[in-house]
Amino acid sequence: MNGTEQVGVALIRDVFFGDGASERLVSRLGEAKARGAALAVLPEIPCNPWSPATKIARDEDAEERGGPRWQMQADAARSIGIALVGGAIVRDESGTRRNTAIVFDSRGEVVGTYCKLHLPEEPGFWETSHYEPGVEWPSVFEVAGLRVGVQICSDINRPEGCHLLGAQGAEVIVAPRSTERVTFHRWRPVFIANSLTSGCYVMSVDRPMPEQGVEIGQPSFAVSPNAEVLIESSDAVTVATVDRRLVTECHRKYPGYLATRSRLYAEAWGTMPDRGAWPHAGTRAGGVGAQ
Repeated sequence: MNGTEQVGVALIRDVFFGDGASERLVSRLGEAKARGAALAVLPEIPCNPWSPATKIARDEDAEERGGPRWQMQADAARSIGIALVGGAIVRDESGTRRNTAIVFDSRGEVVGTYCKLHLPEEPGFWETSHYEPGVEWPSVFEVAGLRVGVQICSDINRPEGCHLLGAQGAEVIVAPRSTERVTFHRWRPVFIANSLTSGCYVMSVDRPMPEQGVEIGQPSFAVSPNAEVLIESSDAVTVATVDRRLVTECHRKYPGYLATRSRLYAEAWGTMPDRGAWPHAGTRAGGVGAQ
């Protein structure tokens, strides 16, 4: 880690597939770096069309570690000299597919990966038809002079992940997502609450526009650990500054200084059996649904 107290983080509200994808990604990353960002964050599975729009899982939507989408993102990060949180549907040796965030440093080297834990299965978001949930808890990555945690879309609606990352010393939690415009009023307070209660900056970027009849396209959003909204924008590239001193300050103030009763809560959770998702209760109209 370097000693820089303020670090710029860019939210890139764009996706990169089809003709010219590599060139567009390099251009967006170049814009982010020119605006002072040391780390850029892309939306959920940013180099695919929104595959879960239908239940049909195509073999070509997934790839092995180091596959073409993975490599395109690594090459772009290295060519611009910016750290990057990207992603892909990654297939492991057993053939299991997972929605995977990939953290690259400014040399295009992989710092770590994180697999989405909480998968919707409803119209427009048929995710369990495309990949399996992750099996490892989130951990903190040191990249771009920051301690960074990752949550992917629906994970942010289970605050245990953010609280765990905050307890591990994360300074910023980034959340690539793919979510519908009409539900932003439900996501906005969750971002703020997770930031306040974890003591971290929370920054999230959505895919930019409707795809295959799914009304995707919420604004990018960033909030500081003292609940100050830094970004709420539909621009393609926005940059917010993480002030590491503010994270330290917020951990010294209420509620940040409260004890972390990890063993007690672990014991309580250990008494409860895992369960799958509840059956989807209907359409998203009226507030039903994960997205």
